[in-house]
Amino acid sequence: MLPYLHINRDRLILVNILLSFCSQYLCADLTYYVEEEKGPGTYLGDLAADSHLLESVPPQDHSLIKFTQLQQGSGSVSQLFHIHEKTGKLYTAQTLDSETLCIYNVECFRMIDVAVKRANSFIWILKVKVIIQDINDHQPEFPEKQVNIQFSENDRKGTKISIPNAVDRDVGVLNSQITYQLRKSKDEPFTLSVSKSLDGTSKISILLEEGLDREVKDLYMLHIMAKDGGSQPKQSILNIQIYVTDVNDNAPVFSRDVYNVSVKNDNQVASPVVALSARDLDVGKNGRVSYHFSSKTSDIAKSHFELNRGTGDIFLSKRFNSGQKQSYKLYVTATDEGNPPLSSIAIVQINVIDQQNNAPSIDVNFVSASTGDTVAIFEDIEVGSFIAYVKVTDYDMGPNGEVTCNMHHDKFQLEMLGPKEYKIIIKNPVDRETEDYHRLMINCQDKGSPPLHSESQFSIKVMDVNDVQPQFSREIFKFFMYENEKSKSQVGSINATDPDLGPAGKLTYSLLASNKNFLPFQIMDDGVILSIVSLDHEFQDIYKFQVFVKDGGTPSLNNTVNVIVEVKDKNDNAPYFTYPSVNPCSLDVTYYPHHTKNITVLKAADRDSRENAFLKYEIIAGNENQLFTLNHYTGLLSFTRVVNPQDAGLYDLQFLVRDSGTPSLSSTTSLALTLTVSNETSEMLNAVHTQSGDKIHLYLLILVVLVAVTVSVPVTAAMSLCIIRCKDRKNTLNRDGESVSCKCVSEQGRLICPSHMTSYWPDTSGFMAPDSDMASNSLPACNGQKGSVLGMRSQKSTEVIYEVSTSISSYPQCHMSDQAGPLADGYLT
Repeated sequence: MLPYLHINRDRLILVNILLSFCSQYLCADLTYYVEEEKGPGTYLGDLAADSHLLESVPPQDHSLIKFTQLQQGSGSVSQLFHIHEKTGKLYTAQTLDSETLCIYNVECFRMIDVAVKRANSFIWILKVKVIIQDINDHQPEFPEKQVNIQFSENDRKGTKISIPNAVDRDVGVLNSQITYQLRKSKDEPFTLSVSKSLDGTSKISILLEEGLDREVKDLYMLHIMAKDGGSQPKQSILNIQIYVTDVNDNAPVFSRDVYNVSVKNDNQVASPVVALSARDLDVGKNGRVSYHFSSKTSDIAKSHFELNRGTGDIFLSKRFNSGQKQSYKLYVTATDEGNPPLSSIAIVQINVIDQQNNAPSIDVNFVSASTGDTVAIFEDIEVGSFIAYVKVTDYDMGPNGEVTCNMHHDKFQLEMLGPKEYKIIIKNPVDRETEDYHRLMINCQDKGSPPLHSESQFSIKVMDVNDVQPQFSREIFKFFMYENEKSKSQVGSINATDPDLGPAGKLTYSLLASNKNFLPFQIMDDGVILSIVSLDHEFQDIYKFQVFVKDGGTPSLNNTVNVIVEVKDKNDNAPYFTYPSVNPCSLDVTYYPHHTKNITVLKAADRDSRENAFLKYEIIAGNENQLFTLNHYTGLLSFTRVVNPQDAGLYDLQFLVRDSGTPSLSSTTSLALTLTVSNETSEMLNAVHTQSGDKIHLYLLILVVLVAVTVSVPVTAAMSLCIIRCKDRKNTLNRDGESVSCKCVSEQGRLICPSHMTSYWPDTSGFMAPDSDMASNSLPACNGQKGSVLGMRSQKSTEVIYEVSTSISSYPQCHMSDQAGPLADGYLT
């Protein structure tokens, strides 16, 4: 045995060290769980088996091992548990109660120190931790079953009153966790406020959600349920009775505001006249009412009548003398005893009946403010609104005092409230803009013999409200204005009306531009539109916008109208030549017989419009022998006759273009035209002169016709085909991203334009002005260099050949632009 113990000495030392460390830091070798309320002798565990200590002891020495629970001062843990000395089994020694042994919200356990001995030799000490598990054996409990609290009528939303919270004696976290729920009806203005205290308990209060009115309800019953968090939760109920305490917030209220009383002039003194009654909804002294005459009651009325301060009864205190006043008005005040006291006033109208037949008396009391017999109402008053109370008094007895009343009007109606009481109401809507003043008359008649009647007239003035939207006199305003007018010039006037009065009828104008574009206009307070800059027809000829108008009413009403301003053109732009594009310009022309007389086309433009841009062309110089003619409207320059060799030479032509405006504007340009006559022209003329008179003319006519037909057909076809192909090629090159141009190529001293570049111009007869696109693609342009003039001769049907002149001039050159068609250097065949 001794060697064995020696072998395991190191292990025992290590165990003792670990046990010492765990003892220092409350570590446990073994941990057992037991629910509270278990009876004595409840088995917890086997220390010998669970600790595996016997594995270090030889089997023959197991019977020598003993387990002993060490005493731990006065804590009497040994009284809670029992350990079998030989087996090491642990049992409870008594019933365990966690609420007695432990504190709230802290783990409930007990530590047991068990000494393990072999015979009388100490081996080691086991630290055993027994955790006592709390069960939900207690329900939350309120200190009382019912709590009475008070809220005052003066308390406002958010007022809190604390109530005692519930306590759960369980120590487990869930078993002692309490939640609260308020049970109430939907119309009760209370809610439950729950907050946590520093010690972990809940602080609960009743929170007022809205003001209270004791006169509506003075007692509320609420129920608060407290429930713990156990697996089988337990709960309890607290009844809360809430009393609403009174404040003096209600004044005494008479059963009627006006009491009409009739008294015979022979009534006995001390006889009752009328019993007044005022009710105060408050309680206690706040609801106790006393009565007295106000200071407005006349002394003579007080001398005839007496008021009981406690009951409100009025008695006759003095007989009426003959000829004395027949009606009295008493003002009675009812006052409570609150602090401060509240009061109200009733009027007692006492009429003394003298047994005679008198006409009824009509008293009209207006609801709205009135001046004399005129009352003011607003035009938006609703149909059925009450505007006046009518009281009829007739002190006569029997039929002499029975009265009927009527009133005839299409806007107002008299309705009966009771005997000799009426009200005037609105029967149909009133409109100040239609009629702002109404005169009414009430006619009342008794049933006496003879019947007597009375009339009461009064007026109703209808006051304005902003109920009419501003209206324009037209749906669209269109104005015309010439360009170049000075700024601040009047464009036109917008006319809008609003029949409302005062600010509601005062209009304010403003301009609304579409897409936030700049508008060169401003509008004045009176609706007059002015230009803020000088307008330019060529920049913009039409302006479209809206005018916004609003009145000054509350709320404001508004409207919009469309406005169109057309800027009329003035002849403020002189025409200018676009061809020739420079001044002066040179042009070489070679004349061939049997060809067209057309030379070129002058082009001009004018930025004005209409008649101001209608242009006429003239030759103003250089045409002394009348060789040239110019179409006034198309600008086509052509020969007036057959050209002779003697006509060759330089012609300094000056042209003028004039518009049709008033006054007319014009511009000029110069063209240095060098005319060359081909040899064919001379030969033809000589041959013609050798013929006899009649035959020459006949042959010449036949020749001219044949040549014209022969030349015109292929030329026309070739030029048409050239134009079509040229345009097709342009379109193709445009699509391919290439630059587009039609140019003539040089071939043996000649410029050859393929057939797809040819074009044809007709004679001056029936000539129409070409459009701008054709003109821009057909006319030569001057660029300041000497150019060549191309004369055209018939070639194949697929091409047209132009001859090149190589003469030199100091004038600028006219040549085809990159966009030009088959016309070259200003010459067109």
